[in-house]
Amino acid sequence: MDSELERKVNNLRSLNLTPKQIARKLGLRPSEVTSIIQSQARQSALALDATGALAPIAKCLANKTCIRQLLQPKDRNIDSNFGGLGLVLVSRSVSNRFQVCTYLVDYWCLGVKDVIGPRQMDRAKHDKFVRTVYDSYSEGYEEITLQQAQDIIFGSIEYASQLGLKPHADFAQAREHLGEWSGKTELKFGRDGSPFFIEGPYDNASKIMRTIEQATGARNFDFLAPLDD
Repeated sequence: MDSELERKVNNLRSLNLTPKQIARKLGLRPSEVTSIIQSQARQSALALDATGALAPIAKCLANKTCIRQLLQPKDRNIDSNFGGLGLVLVSRSVSNRFQVCTYLVDYWCLGVKDVIGPRQMDRAKHDKFVRTVYDSYSEGYEEITLQQAQDIIFGSIEYASQLGLKPHADFAQAREHLGEWSGKTELKFGRDGSPFFIEGPYDNASKIMRTIEQATGARNFDFLAPLDD
C-alpha cells in the first residue's frame, strides 16, 4: 500500500472527515478509502511486521497446573484438586514494544472464559503485566511454545463447542494474535475425559448446565457449585 497515500488519509481522518469526503479530496472511490482505513485498523490491532506478517513471538506462558494437566499427561492427576483453569499469555515483539493477549481457559468444560488484549506496552510494563496476571497462581508459570499455546486455547474451544458452548465474546478480537493453528492436537480435555463444570462468580450456571445437558444428555457430566452464604 502507498505509504504517502496512507499518510494523506490519516491527515484527513484527523480532521474528522468521512470516507466519502476524503475520497472526494483525494480523487479516490469511497471503497478505496474505507479499505485503507480498515487495513490501518487491522495493523494497529495486530502485531504486524513491515511485510504485513505477524510479528515474532516474544513469550508464550502458562500456569504450571495447566502445563502439568494438559502437556504432561503422566502428571495429569497431580493437581486435579486445583481445578481446570489455565492462563495462557502470548506476546509478540513489535520494534521496541510488545503486543500481549491473555486467554483464561477452562479446559475441563467451558473453553475460553475471558480474554485480555491485544494490548501494546513497553518492556517494563510488559514484565510488570506478566507478574501481575500470574500473581494469583501460587504454583507459578513456565514458558511454552506457540504450538502448545494454540493447542490449549483452540483445543479447549473445540471441546467446549461439542458441549454447545462458545468462547468469550472478546476472543474474536484476540484470535488473529495466535496465528494459524494446525487444527490438530493430542491434548485431552475434560476431567478424566468427561465435562466437569465448576461454577464461577460470573457464570450463568443454569443456562450453562441446560446447554451441556442438551449436548450430552441429562447429567452426563459433573458439576461443582459454591455453597450459599
